[in-house]
Amino acid sequence: MPSQTARQDVVVDALFGFAVFAVVAIAVGADVSDRGDLPLGYALAGVLGALMLVRRRWPVTVLLATSVLIVVNYVIDLPTIGLAVPAAAALYSAAERGRPYWAVGTAAALVLVSTAGRLGEGQDPGYLLGYELASTVAIMGAAIALGNVQWQRARAERQRARIALLDGQAREAEAAELMALERTRIARDLHDAVGHHLSVVALHAAVAAEALDDAPADVAAARTELTHVTQASRAGLSELRATVRALRDADPGEERVASLAHLDELVDSVRTAGVRVGVEGVPGAGELSGMVDATAYRIVQEALTNTLRHAHAGRADVVFHRVDGELEVMVTDDGSATATAGSSGSGLAGMRERVRLVGGSVEAGPRPEGGFAVRARLPTGGGR
Repeated sequence: MPSQTARQDVVVDALFGFAVFAVVAIAVGADVSDRGDLPLGYALAGVLGALMLVRRRWPVTVLLATSVLIVVNYVIDLPTIGLAVPAAAALYSAAERGRPYWAVGTAAALVLVSTAGRLGEGQDPGYLLGYELASTVAIMGAAIALGNVQWQRARAERQRARIALLDGQAREAEAAELMALERTRIARDLHDAVGHHLSVVALHAAVAAEALDDAPADVAAARTELTHVTQASRAGLSELRATVRALRDADPGEERVASLAHLDELVDSVRTAGVRVGVEGVPGAGELSGMVDATAYRIVQEALTNTLRHAHAGRADVVFHRVDGELEVMVTDDGSATATAGSSGSGLAGMRERVRLVGGSVEAGPRPEGGFAVRARLPTGGGR
């Protein structure tokens, strides 16, 4: 079913056609030279008008056909219909459809042919060149200029529509990217915050099971380990609640914000799992920005979690060192470097993402003397 715009175009083209027919028919009827066949002249006017119905689809064809019919009109000596007025609609249509060069070239050819022919017939050069030529060129030029303005306006409108479409697509892509980044952040927070406590729970539960399997069962040791399981479970649940609250509320509060202020609790949980942990050079409160403080904490948390989960280490060391406007965070252990490096999961990837967000760098790998090391350098914005 044709759209409203298409129906409007048909109406406009029909009015164009009627206007061309009327103008040419009036010129035919007003001819007093008795030089030509009036019925054939009216037929020619009808054909010129009918061409306007297809001017949008074939603008150049309509322009050329109109030009040929005008020339034929004079060749077979039909009533005089002029030059500029019958061609004006076709010139306008070609320019309106983005063919201004065709319009200019055809108009120039018509003027040259007409002028040369009429001069050859002996018409007055002063009148022909001094008056009629100027008016003919003015009418043709106005038709072409008006059509070109319409074409430029339509092109600008299409360009604005394309820009609006691209802008909308860009906003959608940006929203999707932000959503993906937010999902990654949530996954990273859950992994870092809850994963550590679950690793502690798993380790203490395994020790408790071994104590109960002894003959006789070491109930006291099992009870101690289960106490550690309870504590780690509660801490993990608290971390999970804080993460959920951060997703639900704009301000999660200060309950469990990742910060080196909670480093003692983290280290204590690892120590109770049987790993000796040494800590040196912890920055004081307020020395780091919130982002760097949280990143440093998460690096230590992930490194110690991997030590518990994979390395089977007996000792780990956490060292902070300020140098050249950066905070160096070093976490080493004496466990199995192969197990740690070959472990699957998103811990190290999440660590690298966090460090990259603050503009730092991180290295992780086996140490020559044995064990595994994580070294991160985080910018702090000031010199030593």
